[in-house]
Amino acid sequence: MNTLEDAIALAASHGLQVSADGATLNEAGLDYRVVMASDATGRRWVLRIPRRTDVSQSMAGEVRILNLVAPVLAAEGIAVPDWQIIAPDLIAYPALPGAPGLTLSGTGEILWHMDPASPDYAARLGSLLACLHSLGAAEAGAAGVEVRSPGQVRQAWRDDISRVSAEFTVAPALSTAWQNWLEDDTCWPEETVMTHGEIYPAHVLFDENGVITGILDWTTARVDDPARDLAAQYGAAGEEMLQATLTAYEQAGGHLHPGLAAQARHLWEAAPLGYAMYALTTGAETDRATAAAMLNPEA
Repeated sequence: MNTLEDAIALAASHGLQVSADGATLNEAGLDYRVVMASDATGRRWVLRIPRRTDVSQSMAGEVRILNLVAPVLAAEGIAVPDWQIIAPDLIAYPALPGAPGLTLSGTGEILWHMDPASPDYAARLGSLLACLHSLGAAEAGAAGVEVRSPGQVRQAWRDDISRVSAEFTVAPALSTAWQNWLEDDTCWPEETVMTHGEIYPAHVLFDENGVITGILDWTTARVDDPARDLAAQYGAAGEEMLQATLTAYEQAGGHLHPGLAAQARHLWEAAPLGYAMYALTTGAETDRATAAAMLNPEA
């Protein structure tokens, strides 16, 4: 699937008739291409086309996640996708209200449609995350959603570091920082909660007043370290807005363990590690080259 016309034809093969007129293609996602198109009634639809076969294998798990989080977030006025077509080559659902805070241009340029350093966004994000994180391991496990204990979270990072270090040349300073992080008990969570995993403005929908109306792309969601939903806020907006988000988070009932802010920073700084794992998944030489440059920038 390389063109809008291909996507329209794919939808039609699954019984969904949408038009190429006014349709748009968004290439921002690593796992899915996303097309927005309208049917004959004017209703907008989202078409998610997997980039790789391994992505399709996670669809059943994502349905369980959506069923779990939908009623909880709906109580806060926040929508999640309601999948109407689920097939190995296509997911389709009616478009949610609002527009994403970040998109990519046709040339890959980042286009911001909101201010990531806005105190208003920080407050809204903190409240949203407190709501999502109110779902614990017991509820998620009963719904068939993946659950990682605090020990499993830490071990997973240890395993990823070992694998990446075996496959790539890692700058000594980066390797030392990772080992110090793994050994620092204060950073790691006391309990794990339901997380999205990729909360950043490309996956957050807003109305014209900046109110959050929906959350997209739950592919990486699971019970895990709460800090994984705060890392991108630190990366995009810095320490002051991270703290503002945490203040709103605590006020809305989120549990603020002492190392949460430090862990959010560590997770953001571990982005080269996450991209290297992605490169090992895709096996693409361009991805491996990008990962190698991130892991050893002085080479």
